[in-house]
Amino acid sequence: MSDLHVVLGATGAIGSAVVAALTARGHHVRAVSRHPTSGDGFAADVATAEGAVAACRDAAVVYQCAQPKYERWAEEFPAFTRSVLAGVEAAGAKLVMADNLYVYGPVTGPMTEDLPHAATNPQGRARAAVDALILDAHRAGRVRATLGRASDYYGPGGTNTTIGATIFAAALAGKTARWVGDLDQPHTVAYLPDIAAALVTLGEHDSADGRAWHLPAAEPITGRAFLDLVWAEAGGAPKSAGLGRGTQRLLGLVNPTVRALGETWYQRDRPFVADDSAFRTAFGPVEVTPHAAGVAATLAWYRAH
Repeated sequence: MSDLHVVLGATGAIGSAVVAALTARGHHVRAVSRHPTSGDGFAADVATAEGAVAACRDAAVVYQCAQPKYERWAEEFPAFTRSVLAGVEAAGAKLVMADNLYVYGPVTGPMTEDLPHAATNPQGRARAAVDALILDAHRAGRVRATLGRASDYYGPGGTNTTIGATIFAAALAGKTARWVGDLDQPHTVAYLPDIAAALVTLGEHDSADGRAWHLPAAEPITGRAFLDLVWAEAGGAPKSAGLGRGTQRLLGLVNPTVRALGETWYQRDRPFVADDSAFRTAFGPVEVTPHAAGVAATLAWYRAH
């Protein structure tokens, strides 16, 4: 039986973390991206069925960490997913989808996996369509599949995220570190290596198949408390601010990614908390990185890069 684990989007933040986690656990890895950054990377455009079939050939497990540009999800993500499913099906492999929490839309209280997919905004509907395609393919016996859902992430290599350069690089430069949203609302944030470890766990366990899981993370934290941790580690005179809805609208006039954030502002102006107890019960005991340690490691990465 093949032990080839294929990572699509291997040069992205989540994909590269999954490659590292798989390698640490002794798996044989194929790192796939359009433009590999190392000589042992596999070049393929998995937005096409032909590219996906080539990328997934001989795989036992495929980790889907690639995606269209954020502002193009509604137009491109379903077709992108159909191509990936074609590749996974041709290989007779299992699919592990790196997913997020957009499908639920605004909720009251902590999010659990049994909530309805009630999102009405284009980004949320696109993610719901993608999840339906994957789980329908699983139920039809075309592929085996599981979905790992994570909230906003930070960590080494995490630059294309709201908890990225505008916080960590800014603090190291002595500038204002900016949290997107209300500084005083509790928010689940995930550390990249913890996301990767959990996705690999889903890939290793057949019992994970056929459903979505909330990936384990440290306790919810407010933006103000998170920025305090950043400044405590970075040193210097703390300068923190929240990026509010008005500023987001203004920046969105010239930046399509920032503009798209407005569709999901409900994630940023009220508590946004994911319940990960199902994963912990099924696959525990689970150790996650405390925020202080994650912040320290992320700042160290930004200093080096």
